[in-house]
Amino acid sequence: MKHAFIFDMDGVIIDSEPIHFDVDIKTLGYFGVETTEEELERFVGMTNPEMLGIFKRERNLPHSVEEMIEYQLDMKMNILQNLDIEPIEGIRELMEQLDEMNIPMAVASSSPRIFIEGVLAKFGLNHFFQTTVSGEEVPKGKPAPDIYLETAKQLGVDPQHCVVLEDSRNGMLAAKKAGMRCIGYLNPNSGNQNLAEADIQVRSYDEIRLRDLFEDAAPEEI
Repeated sequence: MKHAFIFDMDGVIIDSEPIHFDVDIKTLGYFGVETTEEELERFVGMTNPEMLGIFKRERNLPHSVEEMIEYQLDMKMNILQNLDIEPIEGIRELMEQLDEMNIPMAVASSSPRIFIEGVLAKFGLNHFFQTTVSGEEVPKGKPAPDIYLETAKQLGVDPQHCVVLEDSRNGMLAAKKAGMRCIGYLNPNSGNQNLAEADIQVRSYDEIRLRDLFEDAAPEEI
């Protein structure tokens, strides 16, 4: 029985939600829309095209979603190149434990692929993952289950044998809709996220007991 562990990225691997909030506020401001971090909290975990598409419809914006995304992504990539932070405390150790247990890992993030690859390369984490999937590469982003079902397919693992680590309500709902177990990481920098429906909620990664999560794993996996 093969198992897998799937990581969200923003707010899980790096504490980047505050960066996204800031860039999104500046992007929307550039295109004439005033917004706040509190208003943006409902979009945490969603893809940029979906979020900006909603703003375009709700605010009747004349600008194309593509035009707004280009401006937004340029700003985010410039920030990433000069970002002086480390991955969230305990995340690298968690990946090392999973690697020692021979549990395959993947990243399933709503961020664009260029941003996912930039983050993993910047912090030297690429070697941990068998695959990465962007929410922009599946028909529907989180909270739809598409990204997690596609990730499980690429890993060759039944969804019910996958464990997901998420910090957003949209991401947690996507994982549960996919039939996966979900650990809800209560990251205070991810805004007001209701993770009550997660199987487990943690405030620190050292609270995660991998042996308990994978107690039915095959011997070769552990």
